[in-house]
Amino acid sequence: MTTIKGPAIFVAQFIGDAAPFNNLESICQWAAGLGYKGVQLPTNDTRFIDLQKAAESKTYADEIKGIVNAAGLEITELSTHLQGQLVAVNPVYDALFDGFAPEHLRGKPAERQKWAVQQLKYAAQASKNLGLNASVTFSGALLWPMMYPWPQRPAGIVDTAFEELAKRWTPILDVYEENGIDLCYEIHPGEDLHDGITYEMFLDHVKGHKRANLLYDPSHFVLQCLDYLEYIDLYHERIKMFHVKDAEFNPTGRQGVYGGYQNWVDRAGRFRSLGDGQVDFKSIFSKLTQYDYKGWAVLEWECALKHPEDGAREGAQFIKDHIIRVTERAFDDFAASGSDDAFNRKTLGI
Repeated sequence: MTTIKGPAIFVAQFIGDAAPFNNLESICQWAAGLGYKGVQLPTNDTRFIDLQKAAESKTYADEIKGIVNAAGLEITELSTHLQGQLVAVNPVYDALFDGFAPEHLRGKPAERQKWAVQQLKYAAQASKNLGLNASVTFSGALLWPMMYPWPQRPAGIVDTAFEELAKRWTPILDVYEENGIDLCYEIHPGEDLHDGITYEMFLDHVKGHKRANLLYDPSHFVLQCLDYLEYIDLYHERIKMFHVKDAEFNPTGRQGVYGGYQNWVDRAGRFRSLGDGQVDFKSIFSKLTQYDYKGWAVLEWECALKHPEDGAREGAQFIKDHIIRVTERAFDDFAASGSDDAFNRKTLGI
């Protein structure tokens, strides 16, 4: 077994225009000061990393790595959540998702999608140059407007959508294979890959691609009333990344899973800072350790109530307290009698 690495922090939700959150060096120093050992980097802000440059220049990638290492941290993974979203967009969401793309591509969905695909390929190459082994993204969604089957979905549309999704992602996955990087989909509402079944459907359509792996985030499963512990039993071989994020689901007689169009603070299901929600992290860390998860435990902070800096400070200690230092020997070794084949056969009477 392997001791899970951490604590680490995904800095996307902390980036801003004021110090120490406005450049890579200062945000790393801030994270290190809280006790973090790693940072997961978003790739849509050149103040932190120029993705194309990191893909094309090992020297530049080494410079980025050096800035992080100088703060006493490691880069855990790169994130292409926003770019991955743009690989597959249903036209109903075109205007809403235009904000994820450079301004000159807005209103041009075909060009925007082509740009997103290239971004994903850059991330594979940049990850290799940085010495990483995994990267996280979203799958995008062609079917999400039809998530609930009313009006009735047209016959065959689900298969058509997953065929198209696989057609778009397979060449990307092949680039990740060429670079030795696991591409981990964050299973998330709003994506066509939002639970175990949809992931299995996708995996079937990409012919079980070796690099089509998973980021495990239990918070999204609490909000779906999905068994997030059994999920680890089912998919542990594909779980290569881990977001440590809390959530709670408190249905009432007035609202449930769908939330009644309320804002986050008034929803039955909402994300919380670590330790403030309902996720059983002791069991999660135990299961991941049991299955020899070899990656990082990365805080993703999202909470409708608590200040982010408090969430980050508390989260570092929370993760540290939950990481299980694996044992190097069996607890009952003291009672071992020692044996050989002859002894075993004699004991069995054979």
